[in-house]
Amino acid sequence: MLEISGITIRYGPFLAVNAIDLRVNEGEIVGIVGPNGAGKTSLVKAIGGIVRPDAGRIVFQSRDLSDVPAHLRIGLGISIVPEGRGLFPRMSVEENLLMGGYALASAEEMARNIERCFALFPVLAERRRQAAGTLSGGQQQMLAISIGLMSTPKLFVLDEPSLGLAPIVIAEIGRTLRKLRETGLTVLLIEQNAKLTCSVAQRIYILTSGIVRHHDTADRVMASPEVLEHLI
Repeated sequence: MLEISGITIRYGPFLAVNAIDLRVNEGEIVGIVGPNGAGKTSLVKAIGGIVRPDAGRIVFQSRDLSDVPAHLRIGLGISIVPEGRGLFPRMSVEENLLMGGYALASAEEMARNIERCFALFPVLAERRRQAAGTLSGGQQQMLAISIGLMSTPKLFVLDEPSLGLAPIVIAEIGRTLRKLRETGLTVLLIEQNAKLTCSVAQRIYILTSGIVRHHDTADRVMASPEVLEHLI
C-alpha cells in the first residue's frame, strides 16, 4: 500500500532523514520505533505532504505522491494523527469528530463513523457535548485517534500516540489498535514506546539518526538485546 524509497529530508545543513526505504502492506500494522531526533516525525510530515523530501519517492497504492498537495492526500485515503493531537480545544467532542469527517460523501457515513468511534471509546460518547480542551490527556488522545478514523482511511498514520500518557491509558490504546488490526485497517505506528509498538505491529523498523538501523518482525525485535540497544 505504501512504499518509501530513498527518502532524504534536510533542514538547511541538518540531515534529518537519510535515504530511508520502507514499505507497508495492505492490512498490516507496521511500527517505526526510535528516540527523539531519529527523524520519525519528519517522515510523517513527508507522507502527509507537509515536508517535501530532498530526494526519493513516496508511492501510495501505486501513485507517486510527489505532485499531490497535502490537502488532497486525505481524499486518497491517507489519515494522519499528529504528535500533539491537533484538536480544536474549544469545540465539543462531537464537533471535533465532524471536522474529521468533513470530506465524507454523505451524512449517513458521517453518522455511522461517529457511532463507530463511540463504540471504540465509550467515554467519548458520554462526553460528546464537552469541550475537547477540558478532557483528560488520555481522553484527548482517544479523540485524536477517532478524528483520524472519521475519514474512513485506507492508511492510518499515528505519530507518538502514547506520548505523556499513563500506562493504563497506553494499554487501552494498544487494545484499540489491535481491534483496528482485526478490521483489516492498514496502520503505520510511529512511537518511542517499543513495548507498545511490538504488542500491536507485525513488523518493526528501528530508526536512529535518520537511518533505518534494523527491520524485522516484532517478536524478533523484542527477543534481541542487540537490536534493543538502538532504542536505549
